[in-house]
Amino acid sequence: MSDPEISLVIPCYNEEGNLRELVSAIRGAVDPLGLSYEIVITDDCSKDRSWEILKELATGDPRIRVQRFAFNCGESAASFAGLKAARGRFLFTLDADLQNDPRDLPKFLAALQNYDCVCGTRVKVRGQGDHFLRVLSSRIANAVRNKLSGEQISDAGCTYRAFKRECIANLKFFKGMHRFLPTLFKIEGHTVTEIEVSNNPRFAGQSHYGVWNRLFASFYDLLAVRWMKKRMFRYEVSSTIN
Repeated sequence: MSDPEISLVIPCYNEEGNLRELVSAIRGAVDPLGLSYEIVITDDCSKDRSWEILKELATGDPRIRVQRFAFNCGESAASFAGLKAARGRFLFTLDADLQNDPRDLPKFLAALQNYDCVCGTRVKVRGQGDHFLRVLSSRIANAVRNKLSGEQISDAGCTYRAFKRECIANLKFFKGMHRFLPTLFKIEGHTVTEIEVSNNPRFAGQSHYGVWNRLFASFYDLLAVRWMKKRMFRYEVSSTIN
């Protein structure tokens, strides 16, 4: 079987109420595009029935590829494991709670014609799917990250992104990396842009994030990225002999 054109990479933790609807929404959005695709879901050792549902979904559709951690490792690890397992030319990352709308995929694909990485931003529609405290904490976190990292990403907390496969070739893995992918890609010389995306209310279950892990828990990661941005270098070999 040839590699698919698109890989949708999704971390999962206690999302039993969302998984069937998520897969249905993805099929409804991607099937009309006429592109080959796969759905790669990594279960971060969920405590609910997520894994049983994922096994059932994968059994019924070979395009659905699932894996489960032996122990809970966090969103960054689940995202990275999914990216490493993905085979597509274009890689999409999105959440399992259906706040990221699969119907936005064509906009990402269009932008990928001119950029290596396309990041979703929910700034204009954030209030439609989230409560006030979550919106406020996200805005503060984005402001702090941009100030310390020298970036201008309007919604670094939005993990709805699409990028070319080569973007992850030299990616450095660390806890919390999923928040800083645009910066890490830029360090490697890749081009990054943003597009507006929808922000739906969570379909089922509870959010795993609050003020603490949006604003404070990633502070050490932010300092590490700031150091990497200043100290790392990249090079390209123009020619070789023998």
